[in-house]
Amino acid sequence: MTEKTDAIHVSDLRKSFGSIEVLKGVSLSAHEGDVIAIIGGSGSGKSTLLRCINMLELPNSGSVTVQGETILMQSDGAGGLIPSDRKQIERLRSRLAMVFQSFNLWQHMTVLENVIEAPIHVLGVTRDEAVARAEGLLRRVGLYEKCGSYPAYLSGGQQQRAAIARALAVKPYAMLFDEPTSALDPELVGEVLTVISDLVKEKRTMILVTHEMKFARNVASHVVFLANGNIVEQGTPEQIFEAPKSDQLRRFISSIH
Repeated sequence: MTEKTDAIHVSDLRKSFGSIEVLKGVSLSAHEGDVIAIIGGSGSGKSTLLRCINMLELPNSGSVTVQGETILMQSDGAGGLIPSDRKQIERLRSRLAMVFQSFNLWQHMTVLENVIEAPIHVLGVTRDEAVARAEGLLRRVGLYEKCGSYPAYLSGGQQQRAAIARALAVKPYAMLFDEPTSALDPELVGEVLTVISDLVKEKRTMILVTHEMKFARNVASHVVFLANGNIVEQGTPEQIFEAPKSDQLRRFISSIH
């Protein structure tokens, strides 16, 4: 049996905001094809961890490796780190597509324009190729008929599906989802989870911060429980949800039922 390679590896990541330490030495590996669900209460450090992986937040210490390539960092002179190779960051970011809880679509662009922007301007794809790829992706997420619409005229669920199509347009190596349904009305959550479930079936590497426990249990290959900036427990969905070892995880699970 071939050993799986690490798609993303995080080692001893620490992050503080002022005097508050949000991540306290977190280490995590996602193998190719893994779907890792990160769960935990509000303020546990879940979103900060995800944002540190693609350097939207800069860690104070630790390292992030993507596809075997460690992000080069140097001291900022104030107890933190900054990237030492801006081109490397841009290249690795294009491999790590991120879907945000608040959609982050460009409001002055149509759905189609949102999806073709990065392939053209970041990857150097021709406009014709970018449009063909975008139309295929929008069909896939059920939004082809909204190609010419602006985000303001879409429901939250439609905007998030457009954001997923935009993330897929750069043909990412791995995908990061930061609470992709938390800003949606309850009746719109299902349409977004269905699209993500379809991506799981394609064996895409994903790290998913979510508060949808049933969804995490059904789609994740590995679940990580974060509390107070530390990984308290991790394991298969069965281990985490059916046989929690720590009191913290037991309390968390009982609080969401």
